Amino acid sequence: MESLVRGAIEPPLLELTIGQALDEAARRWADREALVCPAQGLRLTWVQLHARCEAFAAGLLACGLAPGDRLGIWSLNRAEWAITQFAAAKAGLILVTINPAYRLSELEFVLNKVACAGLVISPPFKTSDYRAMIRALAPELDTSEPGALKAARLPDLRLLIEMGEPTIRGAVALADIEAAGADLGALRAVEAGLSPSDPINIQFTSGTTGAPKGVTLSHHNILNNGYLVGQALKLTPDDRICIPVPLYHCFGMVMGDLAAVTHGAAMVYPGEGFDPLATLETVAAERCTALYGVPTMFIAELDHPRFAEFDLSSLRTGIMAGSPCPVEVMRKVIARMNMAEVTICYGMTETSPVSFQSSVDDPLERRVSTVGRVHPHLEVKIVDEAGDIVPRGVSGELCTRGYSVMLGYWDEPGQTAAVKDAEGWMHSGDLATLDEQGYGNIVGRIKDMVIRGGENLYPREIEEYLYRHPAIQDVQVFGVPDSRYGEELCAWVILTAGETLTDDELRAFCQGQIAHQKVPRHVRFVTEFPMTVTGKVQKFVMREAMMRELGVSAEQTA
Repeated sequence: MESLVRGAIEPPLLELTIGQALDEAARRWADREALVCPAQGLRLTWVQLHARCEAFAAGLLACGLAPGDRLGIWSLNRAEWAITQFAAAKAGLILVTINPAYRLSELEFVLNKVACAGLVISPPFKTSDYRAMIRALAPELDTSEPGALKAARLPDLRLLIEMGEPTIRGAVALADIEAAGADLGALRAVEAGLSPSDPINIQFTSGTTGAPKGVTLSHHNILNNGYLVGQALKLTPDDRICIPVPLYHCFGMVMGDLAAVTHGAAMVYPGEGFDPLATLETVAAERCTALYGVPTMFIAELDHPRFAEFDLSSLRTGIMAGSPCPVEVMRKVIARMNMAEVTICYGMTETSPVSFQSSVDDPLERRVSTVGRVHPHLEVKIVDEAGDIVPRGVSGELCTRGYSVMLGYWDEPGQTAAVKDAEGWMHSGDLATLDEQGYGNIVGRIKDMVIRGGENLYPREIEEYLYRHPAIQDVQVFGVPDSRYGEELCAWVILTAGETLTDDELRAFCQGQIAHQKVPRHVRFVTEFPMTVTGKVQKFVMREAMMRELGVSAEQTA
């Protein structure tokens, strides 16, 4: 049997814009809670959220923004993020979601790359002073009238919007725009001309292999992906989703907010940035039924010294995604966090993002050891280096085709064509297998695969084995250059609190259990991994650090 699967054709795809989905939510679930932000002391029903989003959308148009203009948002998780997300969609503005960890050069690049006409920024958070950074890039703000910025380094940016009290002369307060947006006539005219196929969101890739690329997504792409994720979770208006994952990324804004708006579930933001204690407190206090997170977030929650204090009995389901999900962590989440129906999702920003998801009804072993089966209305194939479909059980590159595939990389036709072929297949760069029942398993990234002495080694497989050691809380395996074998394996290990382990003991744990070439030659015990703001581990940073420590370079072993 070949590694080609097609998803179900039910339920039918939604033929709505995101704004129309919000209208429908306000009509169907008017007085149910839609958005809860304990840190801001704010609760909004669907009717209240709808009214605020409409007012802000109308205000943005009154400020001179027009459908198709790009509106950036540079903020961690706040109520204003959701309001901006839905308001931009109603006004036909393309929301550019900007990584809150970006600094000056990265911010300048993305704003100019997509010619942002407006930018929404949040008050300072910890070491991130968004106001000071935008003033450094655009000092002209101090002498500009609101909405009329002309900055040398940001030539397309006209309008700066501040959440909270405005502190910059040339900026305008989000609340003031919202308050001024009472005339909905112009908004209604704009909405009448919008189509589900219109581009509505630009998400920048991490840029670890060059300049970030702007993944351009439509209403149809992301609204349906959020809807189908929610269907797999069996969400209803009685559900309350705790969303500690960043909204600027698909995990938060699509799998969180858009799953909620299409099912009437409440969006609960435990805080601006991820904090395991705040997340546990929020789940307990708000009686959340679903919890999202990347594996490192769940590990931090499970290992928090106050974990046992919190009543998590309201939890039913949730999503673990964003990076490979260790089997042992999944088992702990099910057993200790009451998440009997937790699911794993797999995908990429370029596919809106989810293409595989485990079902709440799948047997436990399937749910903890695979990424589930293909989503409805999608096709997935696994191909070899020649582009031919491989047999079931054989690893190759995973490719996705269907409604969820991005429109393209913004203003990058060459880069788009390199990953999205003429038949519409999106090439993921991930190594995967399909079993006889159609369950997927992600073996690793093609670029993460280690070739030792001519043999392909997959770090994910070795990590899964090492997670079984009781002293190991988290582990990452990667390759470093080696003059004899071309590459050798290195493991960075975070130990469970109070446990001890030596590198020799770790290797002894592997002897006779996994093939000798899979036993890490280099072992380092660390307290944390370098990560992106979304919680993805940056193996390339670890690799570079080990190369410096070992005094080797790729050229020496080429």
